[in-house]
Amino acid sequence: MSETASTRAIRSPHDRLSITAPALLASLTPLLTEWLPRQRWFAGKGRPITGFQLVSATELLPCAAGGATPGLLHLLVRAQQSAPPPGTPHPSPPEGPAEPAAAPSGGPAATADCYQLLLGVHSALPPQLAPAVIGRPASGPLHGRTVYDALLDARLCALLLERLRVPGRLGGLRFRRVPDSAISSGLPARPVTAEQSNSSVVYGDAYILKVFRRTAPGLNPDLELPLALARAKCARVPAPAAWFETDPDPGEGEPVTLGVLQPYLAGSADGWQLALNALAVQADFTSSARALGHATAEVHTALAETLPTTELYRPQLDAIAAHMNERLVSTARVVPALRPYCARLRTAFDDLAALGHDGRAWTAQRIHGDLHLGQTLRTADEGRWSLIDFEGEPSRPLAERRRPQPAVRDVAAMLRSFDYAARSGPSGGDPWSLEWARRTRAAYCLGYAEAGGLDPRSAPELMRAYETDKAVYEVLYEARHRPTWLPVPMAAVRRLAGAQATRGPGGGDDPGPHLDGADGRA
Repeated sequence: MSETASTRAIRSPHDRLSITAPALLASLTPLLTEWLPRQRWFAGKGRPITGFQLVSATELLPCAAGGATPGLLHLLVRAQQSAPPPGTPHPSPPEGPAEPAAAPSGGPAATADCYQLLLGVHSALPPQLAPAVIGRPASGPLHGRTVYDALLDARLCALLLERLRVPGRLGGLRFRRVPDSAISSGLPARPVTAEQSNSSVVYGDAYILKVFRRTAPGLNPDLELPLALARAKCARVPAPAAWFETDPDPGEGEPVTLGVLQPYLAGSADGWQLALNALAVQADFTSSARALGHATAEVHTALAETLPTTELYRPQLDAIAAHMNERLVSTARVVPALRPYCARLRTAFDDLAALGHDGRAWTAQRIHGDLHLGQTLRTADEGRWSLIDFEGEPSRPLAERRRPQPAVRDVAAMLRSFDYAARSGPSGGDPWSLEWARRTRAAYCLGYAEAGGLDPRSAPELMRAYETDKAVYEVLYEARHRPTWLPVPMAAVRRLAGAQATRGPGGGDDPGPHLDGADGRA
């Protein structure tokens, strides 16, 4: 958006001049400064907010004083902050830490992340919406009224569904719908109150709307990849029914994906909870893991057939290995417990670089990018697996999340997730749980290979490098946020540091214990 965005006026759906942007931002600044850092999806925790810039604003419902019904404002606000400490990870959900942050290029710089806010405005807020309150502006156009998070108000969430049912422009927003989708009217809205890196609303048992909180110009992978998979007739991912985005002025760059409406898989259970349930009763999980491997390979195959792929040669493999080494070094500075293992862990990254030196190349394609058990759903009746949440790791720049990568990165991340489940169950990583993880990881790899994916056992250098890189990130995350969990990734570090891939007959590779061992939990 241009520099003049902060001086624009907010316009209603009828293009009626209603509230001046500078006065609104000035009145909201004290409230947002306190409220934003407390939100799960706020990326700049631990650093003070130094200012705000209003990027865009649209009045979806009139915010007239004294009205009996709430008003609704849509804002894109840039929060200016000082530079983060080196190596600071992005918070992630407990079922599986986020992917490693991108390697730094030079010193840290001040940040100004852009956030999407949907604000309800009401003179008398019902008691049940007390948890949604942001505050009461002491001045400005909303003086004396309560401002609150509209995505916790079922009435205002219902309005969003109606907007998505009828494509078109509304102020600075554009609502779009897949032509053959039939979205029912009047579905009851149920805001999802669990902590997430975004916000979600369920409509009846038919749809779920994900509203992206931290935004950037460009097509969000959580819309782009499911649309591509729908074109490929891949039924493993719910196909988008509608979405909304910014409608930028001519010459002001790409639109910003703001939210995606997809079918809600009612009655499904997420893979993380299913794995914990199996561990709690010492039940076998290999058939489920094998089927999940099938689902993952089907998604990867469809993405490779639908979207462009590329080849990684020596320069690209060298760069990937160098970034992994940089993360290892920076993490060891922060977590002393990692230092005794650094030399041996570094061999995993050296072996990855050596692939290019030997003249070998690997295919890179679009992948999930943040795959773990919590990103999978299994239906109760058919036992069929689906993959969800293709946004990738939100802490990474959007351009990086859309970059082709080796598919084994997703596989390695899922292997870490099985280990994390084994260490999280009631037995806490006893011999039975570790054997459960070993068999489960092996079954997942087998299912992946059976469904046409690259057999993980045929790429031991890539697998070990990506799993090691993931474990290093987990060490940093747990040390900073959950110190009592640090033994979990450290167990994986010890295993991976001792894993030595050996050259098998005819040039094949023995994958070593890192492909089916179970010392860690992710």
